[in-house]
Amino acid sequence: MAQFLDRYRIIEAQKEESVNFIKDLLVYIDKLENDLRGENDRLSKELDDAQLDLEDARRSRREMQQQLSVTSAQLGRYNTDNESLKNRNPYIILLIDGDGTIFHEEYIRQGLEGGKKAANALRNAALEQCPNISDDVEVIAKIFANVSGLAKAMKRVGVLDNADDLREFTLGFTQGKASFDFIDVGHGKERADSKIREATRWNIRNHNCKQILLGVSHDAGYAPFLDEVLRDESTTRRVSIIEGTPIVRELAATGTRVLNFDHIFRNDKLIERQSPYSQFQQLSHGGLPPAQLQAIGNGRNQSPTPPNTWAGVTSIPLTTPPPMVFPVTLKNGTSGAAAAAAAAAVNIVTPHPKLDDWVPGDRGLDPTLTISAVVLERTKRRAGNTKLCNNHYLRGPCPKGDECVFEHKHKASEEELKAIAYLTRLNPCVNGQDCDVEYCIYGHHCPSVGLNLAAFIYVLRQDTWHV
Repeated sequence: MAQFLDRYRIIEAQKEESVNFIKDLLVYIDKLENDLRGENDRLSKELDDAQLDLEDARRSRREMQQQLSVTSAQLGRYNTDNESLKNRNPYIILLIDGDGTIFHEEYIRQGLEGGKKAANALRNAALEQCPNISDDVEVIAKIFANVSGLAKAMKRVGVLDNADDLREFTLGFTQGKASFDFIDVGHGKERADSKIREATRWNIRNHNCKQILLGVSHDAGYAPFLDEVLRDESTTRRVSIIEGTPIVRELAATGTRVLNFDHIFRNDKLIERQSPYSQFQQLSHGGLPPAQLQAIGNGRNQSPTPPNTWAGVTSIPLTTPPPMVFPVTLKNGTSGAAAAAAAAAVNIVTPHPKLDDWVPGDRGLDPTLTISAVVLERTKRRAGNTKLCNNHYLRGPCPKGDECVFEHKHKASEEELKAIAYLTRLNPCVNGQDCDVEYCIYGHHCPSVGLNLAAFIYVLRQDTWHV
C-alpha cells in the first residue's frame, strides 16, 4: 500500500510539473505572438511609407524629366538666339590715326570726290582682308586727325597745293559711307591716341565686332596697349594693324597680324620730305664723311628722333631757316670751332624754300632749353599710365589728383623735368602769342619758326640737345 502511495505521489508531482510547463509555454507563445504582431504592424507601416516615398519619387522624377525637357528646349532656343544676336549685325571697324596713316595725295587732291573714292577703296580693302566673315558684314571706319595741322604740313612739303583740299576730302570721306567718319580732334597727339584706345577696348568686348583694324603702324606708343588687350587667341585673332608707313619694331614684336594698304595710304612719312628735321638727319647720317663726323662728335653717329606726325607742330607757318652754321656751345663751355671747321671743309649749305618771315607778338620765342637726348628718349618711351603727368611735374598740383591716369609718384630729376617741358611745348598754347600766363607750359611758337639747324645739332660728345 505504501508502495502505491509513493508511486501516486510521484505521478501527481509530474502532473503538476506538466501543468506548469504548459502554462509557461502558453505565456511565452502569447508574448511571442504579441511581439510578432507588433513587428508585423511596424513593417507594414514602413512598407506603406516606402510605397508612398516610391510613388512620390516617381512623381518627382517625372516632373524633373519634364522640367529638364523644358529647360533643354529653352537652352537650345537661348543658344540659337545668342548665336543669332552675335551674328545679326556683324561688323568690321577701322580705327586710324590719320596724322601718321595718311591717304595718298591722289585721293586728297580730288577733294570731295576723292574722299568718296577713298572711302569705297578702304571698305573694299577691309573686306578683301577678312574673307571668312559673312557677306552682310558692315564696315565702320573712324579716322582721327588734326586736320588743320595735317593740311598745313602737306602743303608745306609740297604734297598739296591747296590746304582746303584736305578739308573737302574729309567731308567726302564722311559722306561716302554712312558708317565712315573723318574726325578732326584738333592739336595734341594724345587726343587721337586716347580715342583709338578706348574705341578698341569697347569694340573688343562686343561679339558683333568680327575684326578691328588699327591704322597705327607708325606709332610705337601703341605697343604696350596692344600687349594689354591681346591676352588670348580669341582677341589676338580679331585685331590687325594696317600698314601705311612701315610698321615700327615695337608693334611688330607684339605678333599682331599686319595688313598692307599701301595702295590707299602713303608708305612714307611727310617729315621725310622738305622738313628741317629730315634735312638735319641727312646731314648727320650721310651729309658728312666719317672723318668729319669723328671730328664733330667722337665717332658716335647719332641723330634726333623726329616726331611721328605733324599734329603738334604745324599751327604757325614755317619761316626760312638761315644757312647751316655751327655756333653751338657745349655744356662744358667748349666752343663749336671743330664743328664749324668740319662744315667749312665740305662747304655745307642748307637748301630751303623762301617763306614769309613770321613776326612774333609780345610773347616772343619761348626760352631755350638744354636737354639730355638720352633722358628725352627715355621720357618719350613712357606710355599709358607710366607717362609722366605734365601738370603734376611742371605746375602742380594736378587738379585730377589720384584720379589722374598719368604718373605722379616718380621722383623726376632735373633733366627729366627739362624733357617733360620740351615735350609739353610741342602742344601749342590755345592763346598763342596772346597768352598772358607767365609760367605757361605749352608752346607759343612753332618749333620750326626761325629754325637755325645748328640750334638742333646733336652735341655728340655731351649727349645733349640745345633747343
